[in-house]
Amino acid sequence: MKLLLRNGRVLDPATGRDGRLDLVIDEGRIRAVGPNLQADGARVIEAAGLVVCPGFIDMHVHLREPGQEWKETIATGTAAAARGGFTAVACMPNTVPVNDSRAVTEFVMAQAGQHGAVRVYPIGAVTKGQRGEELAEMEDMLGAGARAFSDDGVAVKTSLMMRRALEYSKIFGVPIIDHCEDPLLVDGGVMNEGAVSSALGLRGWPNAAEDIVVLRDILLAEDTGGRFHAAHLSTGRAVDFVRRAKERGVGVTCEVTPHHLVLTDEAIREYDTDAKMNPPLRAERDRLALIAALADGTVDAIATDHAPHHRDEKGVEFSQAPFGVVGLETAVSIALDRLVHAGSLPLARMVELFTMGPARVLGLPRPTLAEGAPADLTVIDLERRTTVDPGTFASKSRNTPFAGWELRGAPVLTVVAGRVVHDGLAVRD
Repeated sequence: MKLLLRNGRVLDPATGRDGRLDLVIDEGRIRAVGPNLQADGARVIEAAGLVVCPGFIDMHVHLREPGQEWKETIATGTAAAARGGFTAVACMPNTVPVNDSRAVTEFVMAQAGQHGAVRVYPIGAVTKGQRGEELAEMEDMLGAGARAFSDDGVAVKTSLMMRRALEYSKIFGVPIIDHCEDPLLVDGGVMNEGAVSSALGLRGWPNAAEDIVVLRDILLAEDTGGRFHAAHLSTGRAVDFVRRAKERGVGVTCEVTPHHLVLTDEAIREYDTDAKMNPPLRAERDRLALIAALADGTVDAIATDHAPHHRDEKGVEFSQAPFGVVGLETAVSIALDRLVHAGSLPLARMVELFTMGPARVLGLPRPTLAEGAPADLTVIDLERRTTVDPGTFASKSRNTPFAGWELRGAPVLTVVAGRVVHDGLAVRD
């Protein structure tokens, strides 16, 4: 389909372009960017008042397929991604079976090709079965389409195994994404250790359980020359470790989630299992430290850690409920309302965190609106008012802590390879 997006604000961090322009898409690519372009038979989308961005990438999602399709499938998860403004997602390997082989990676790629609404990039397991005992067949998974490796859901078990993985990461030029959690320090904790956990009588989870593993992995990356990416950081000390490592030139990157940026452990006062996540919501000082790390360039990406669970799984007592929240359909609006409109984060920086940052980490082609580039676009309305209604989600799961939140700003159009995969606008020829 040939499209003309007319008179939108084209915001492209890759090229530094930020201005009111037209954009023509044809045969899956951007053919022209400039003022007063002719329709020439294209379908016209009036984009006045909207912001046209390179396609957003969520580098940390759980699509649950294969093996847990009652929670999510590649079809429903990518539909949720499209609705949330994402043109690509990277899916974690803690499926059933674990994505620790070429066969499982090929299955994910095949399902994505047949049923995916957006681009899907598999992340392979670091170790076989995520058990931390033997490295998985990394080279085979890379050949099948994997873009990185992680034992997400658990940290790489030992320093020796992480060192070996990082040595291979240097050879292959891909990151090892670690879920930084010392299980012995967590010791059955179910929420942040602090005044709230004491008041609620719930076992606390200390910040140090994250900080120690982050520091371990930084030191190993420095020694090996490998690439370490810290998933879903939640503590102020951990992001400061990353900041200092970057200053020394260590190959370390990191991501944060929308829920850790806007919520604290106070959200659990009513024992709400939809606010139970791993890592847990932290104290206000940690939340503010994460926002500061967004602004100063320490953080490379905002990622949702989209973790769907069936309502029956979450509908139990807090200590027994699984960790995780969905985020694909709320992330962009949360970032716009609570960060950009609140004055904590410039819009251009937010776009970079959803585009250039995750692409750099995963070694993906640079997201851009330059002529000739693949036509992956996210269009946002800075003033669109939305109320989070889990009942309308495209995801199979509803476990969000943001139900009922009124937000200003939303993705309204998602285009992948020139194809409109989500249309929240009135489109006219």
